[in-house]
Amino acid sequence: MNPSWLTDWRWPAGIPQPNFLWPQFLWLLLVLPLLILLYVWLMRRKKKMAVRYASLSIVKEAMGKGPGWRRHVPPLLLLLALTLMLLASARPVAVVALPSNQQTIILAMDVSGSMRATDVEPNRLVAAQNAAKAFLTELPRNVKVGVVAFAGSAQVAQLPTVNREDLVTAIDRFQLQRATATGNAIVISLATLFPDAGIELQQLSFDRMRGTGRSLDQAPPKVNEFVPVAPGSYTSAAIIMLTDGQRTTGVDPLEAAKMAADRGVRVYTVGIGTVDGETIGFEGWSMRVKLDEATLKGIAQRTAADYFYAGTAADLKKVYETLSSRLTIEKKETEVSALFALAAAVLALLAGGLSMLWFNRIL
Repeated sequence: MNPSWLTDWRWPAGIPQPNFLWPQFLWLLLVLPLLILLYVWLMRRKKKMAVRYASLSIVKEAMGKGPGWRRHVPPLLLLLALTLMLLASARPVAVVALPSNQQTIILAMDVSGSMRATDVEPNRLVAAQNAAKAFLTELPRNVKVGVVAFAGSAQVAQLPTVNREDLVTAIDRFQLQRATATGNAIVISLATLFPDAGIELQQLSFDRMRGTGRSLDQAPPKVNEFVPVAPGSYTSAAIIMLTDGQRTTGVDPLEAAKMAADRGVRVYTVGIGTVDGETIGFEGWSMRVKLDEATLKGIAQRTAADYFYAGTAADLKKVYETLSSRLTIEKKETEVSALFALAAAVLALLAGGLSMLWFNRIL
């Protein structure tokens, strides 16, 4: 049963609240004031005993050599050591940064024609390719990476692998196409992460047609049953989607984001290009492109991830550096009893060492 003062008392706002697995052991801290009172009583008793000696030198020896503050340092250090040991017995936990158990990352990269634009030097596609390849070098070698390229459709350019050379080759092979299907990219990425889950684009198409009341000539593809989990709770994989435009075809990206959220997969979105919109022309045709930040933010928010905007090649590189550290290091609530015990041992040894140095005895 937890002490009532642990449940009724409110921790001051703005100060991190400690947490203990065995808070009932905190009752042992009540021993500390008693030890302090015992120390004060012993010091007073020692002083009374010392005045009985006739020799002043004997009195000084009885009271302790050197400055008066020295005789209090070892007991104080010992008291702190005991405090830490009692806290360690309550098994404290803290949020600490630890290596992530992220095993697979899918890079979903836009290869629509607008990626030829040169507002990001040398152009958006090359900047994205360079940033992605730099991202690969930052990841631990045991992390698998897959590549999905999308424009009017989405295809797996490289299945998840730890072979960085194969990934670089896949990224260098990108071919520009027309249209942008951001939703398809998420679905194909999920199908790559969960190859046995029966995730298919046709299922979303069937659901969308059924909602419009259209007649259907064939049954929908079967999707393996699963129980939805909390968004962002699947920590073994993540998707990073980079795009410079808004969806022009394919499934609704927010519907696809819901599929990812139900499976706990985070979808980090990266926007590159013009937010206000721009007309880009090449090879005898032109098109109007505009970055749909609202949808990209919605995808990230729905999947418990983050959205990043990169206006330049340097910005894009920084975004991937941030994602690299975020996906390989994560904060977890971890028991830190061993750290408390170690600190207590160090203080106890320091107390004994100073006592031997100053007074030739252990406390």
